[in-house]
Amino acid sequence: MARHLLTLDSLGRDGIRHNLDLAARIKTRGGDTRDALAGGRVGLIFDKPSTRTRVSFEAAIWGLGMLPIALRPDELQLGRGETIADTARVLSRYLSALVIRTFEQARVEELARHATIPIVNALTDEHHPCQALADVMTLQEEFGSLDGLRVAFIGDGNNVSHSLIQAAGHMGFTLAVSTPAGYEPDAAIVAAAQANCRVNGGAIELGHDVRVAVRGADAIYTDVWASMGQEKEREERARTFAGYCVNADLMALAAPRAIFLHCLPAHRGDEVTDDVMDGPQSRVWDEAENRWYTEQALLYMLITGDETGESLG
Repeated sequence: MARHLLTLDSLGRDGIRHNLDLAARIKTRGGDTRDALAGGRVGLIFDKPSTRTRVSFEAAIWGLGMLPIALRPDELQLGRGETIADTARVLSRYLSALVIRTFEQARVEELARHATIPIVNALTDEHHPCQALADVMTLQEEFGSLDGLRVAFIGDGNNVSHSLIQAAGHMGFTLAVSTPAGYEPDAAIVAAAQANCRVNGGAIELGHDVRVAVRGADAIYTDVWASMGQEKEREERARTFAGYCVNADLMALAAPRAIFLHCLPAHRGDEVTDDVMDGPQSRVWDEAENRWYTEQALLYMLITGDETGESLG
């Protein structure tokens, strides 16, 4: 059983499956499992702004009967020179787990090296594993199984794409990633996922032609063209990504049953049009809601070491 969630590889195929099964059970209860970890405490460090991650984690923590403790960066001694290692050691004495949303992946990994409690990566510049768990839960709810699915990711080869790539490698579906030249996902992450696909099925396809990626796809996924910290590049990226907008014409190339996914927030009119975002194929609101249940299942699994949730009944 994984002690931390640093990337989706921390869970692996079995861990992801257990998370999905437990999240589905929690969802049937409306997230109410308040006796499960009563008296626990979870710290939340958010170096980046957040809507869904912050609220879904607080809801998940409360749903397990624990106290969420928001730790603002400007209020922590980290901002005044205390080391990450010392912070990890101290917080481990107070908390049941620590959730962090930050910039560098190395920061999360250093916390994990020195903490004696689970560390959860709630987003870095390189990975967004909690989002990917909600994504695969949404796909499984829609199609019943991940086997044989084709998912097209359109846009920037960013942290969201990296976690989806890892998800495809472990869960055996095909992920076709279409980006402008120079914006491809990290080659090492792709190679590792392709190796997992050779064992688990599925495939990772890379290309620049959006029409090739989406043809016959069961789901089309996109994200903003300029992520947090890339605001100065927004105008340049808008020109580069101009042909990567998910619109009705692009959706028409997908399978008849295809759905649309987006991790949110969306820049309507850039990476997606209103008619797709608000249309009958959109599952973005279900996807956002599923962040709550997968994160609640994740915290339970990491804190207790119980992957199957037997004590939840």
